[in-house]
Order: sequence, then structure tokens, then C-alpha cells
Amino acid sequence: MVTLKEAVTKTDLKTFIKFPFWLYKDSPYWVPPIISDELQTFDKETNPAFKNAEARFFLAYKNGVLAGRIVAIINWVEIKQQKISKMRFGWFDFIDDTEVSEALLNRVIEIGKQHQLQFAEGPVGFSNLDKVGVLTEGFDHIGSMVTWYNHAYYIDHYTRLGFQKEKGYVENKFPTSNADPALFTKLNGLIKKRYKLREINFTKTKEVLPLADQMFDLFNETYSKLSSFVPISEEQKEYFKNKYISFINPEYIKFIVDEDDKLIAFAIVMPSFSKALQKAKGKLFPFGFYHLLKAKRRNKDVYFYLIGIHPEYQNKGVTAIIFNEYYKTFSAKNIHMCYRTPELEDNVAIRQMWKHFDPKIYKRRVTFKKEIR
Repeated sequence: MVTLKEAVTKTDLKTFIKFPFWLYKDSPYWVPPIISDELQTFDKETNPAFKNAEARFFLAYKNGVLAGRIVAIINWVEIKQQKISKMRFGWFDFIDDTEVSEALLNRVIEIGKQHQLQFAEGPVGFSNLDKVGVLTEGFDHIGSMVTWYNHAYYIDHYTRLGFQKEKGYVENKFPTSNADPALFTKLNGLIKKRYKLREINFTKTKEVLPLADQMFDLFNETYSKLSSFVPISEEQKEYFKNKYISFINPEYIKFIVDEDDKLIAFAIVMPSFSKALQKAKGKLFPFGFYHLLKAKRRNKDVYFYLIGIHPEYQNKGVTAIIFNEYYKTFSAKNIHMCYRTPELEDNVAIRQMWKHFDPKIYKRRVTFKKEIR
């Protein structure tokens, strides 16, 4: 027998967050979150996503034993302004028991019906900077701090319960040795001269912060036409600045500005924190913070987290400037491998941008959708 409990108290939410620690305790590939960080994400007073969204957290118990979890999300910007009648769900984990997964998904659909929404889609988060997609290929590769990992049986549960693939995502990787400077060094100079552009590099986090709002504005402009895009609000800008900027090596943030110092392109790369997070086991203290700092300073693998280019400068070779700057930084730091976070599989522009680096797809993931009747 499956019973559901809504997680409301801080104790309930800690139980919610800790469930995957048990579910994946024997997996060498699952990367745990920092528990305090997850609590902040779910805190309605702290996370500005709750200004325009609602979320309800559910725990599933099978015969009295915790067996699954899910977050049911309604993003009112998406529904009221974009006219997308979507019931979102995410942070969906469960044992290999269809009774459990069905009970959790049925609760999501029930909430969707109460709000007269047309379909449910997940796993997704509150916004485009949250994690997305259930893993369908690449189970033998370690996860990352910006993606969900899951058991292979998840896919069968979705299909058995009547869900169909909605969006597909790919994750690529390539060794830095694939970067041939002949492909972008000369073009870098030509593009800068033609459009009167210049790069901005950073050595300290405090140098980045005054320009961070421009970066998020450009992010909104760059991705506004994607079907799944929900703009980042002013409150979310502050939240993400405080949450993420300190995690990123300032020398891994590259800005490109025009002759009027207006930001026209940016890129953010992060060191891989995967193994450090595994060692931290969900806690910053006493040793988790040390492992994260060590990874920030010494890790030889990096993730291309975000790239944004103003629509007026897309397809004009601006990426040559970005790649040239990263080539210099990565050479100095002896970076070995570059990974890219999930990208829509039908995003042709992204594939074209990276084609000269001979990237290989090593993971695939999808979101699943079901009509609400």
C-alpha cells in the first residue's frame, strides 16, 4: 500500500532531500547535493522563484517505508504571460515499484486538473537555470552538480504510465587537445576589429558582480525564443549571483563588450565539483568546504555552464573571441577535458558553434509529457 505525505516542515524537507542519499548509496555515479543548499532552494522566503511559482513537496511511503518523492510546480509566468498551460514536476525519485511512481505522478496530475492545466511535463525545475531531464543514456558516467542522475528503470516507469518524450537533451565532451588555435586565433582578431569589440577577463569575484545584472539580461535576450524558456526576474538575478558566482573561478568568466562597453556576449565555465561533492556527502562542514575549494583550485576538468550572445551578434564569429580567451586560460591551468551541460538536441546553432572541437555525445536525457484530461 502506498501513502503520500506532503512535506511542509523543515524536518519533512530534510527527509525529502535525503531520500536519494539512500536510493543511490551504492552508486559511484550519483553526485549528492549540499543539503543546506537544497533547503535554500525549497525555502519560500529565500528562493525568489516562489514569487511567481508555487511548489508542493510529496513523499511516498510503501508499507510505511519511504519509497519516493516529487515536487509539483506551477510557474505562473509561464501560464499567464506565455500562455503555456503546463504543470511542472521535478526532483522525482522512486524505488523500482510502479505503484510508487504512479501515486506520485497522479498527485501531480491531480493538482494540474485543479488548476485546469493542459499537460504535465518533467522532470524540470523552477527556471532554465535549474536541473532538467531524466537520464536515458550515459548511466556509467559520473553526474554533475547541475544535472540529475537516475537509475535506468525510471524510463520504463514513465512509458508504462502513459508519458511520452517531449524534449531531448544531449551532453557532449571533448579533450582540450581538440582545440586547434588556428581555427579561432586569427578570426579572433578580425572579429574584434570589424565590430569594435574587446574582451574582459577577471581575476577577482568582486570584479564580476557589478556586471552580473547585464549578464542575466543578456541571458534572457539570448534564449527568449526557446519554447521552454522562462525569463529570470530581478529578484532571481540577486539570488543566483549570491548562490553561484562565488563557486566560479573568476578567470573562467569571459565577457565581450562593444565600443560603448555594452555586454554583447558572455561565457561561464565551472570546474567539475562532482568528486568533491561525493566526498562532502551533502555537508559543507567539517570537510565538505575543503573538498570544494580544492576542486575549484585544482580540478583539470571543466563544464561549459552558460554561453550567451546578443541576437544581433549571433552567427558573426563572436565565439572565436570567447574560445581564444578560454584557450589561453585552459593552457595556463593545464585543463584536460571540457564538458557541456544539457543542450536541446534540436539546437542546431549550438552544434555548429562547437563542431570544430569534435565533441562526442556521452549522455542523453529527456523530459516526459502527459496530457491532463
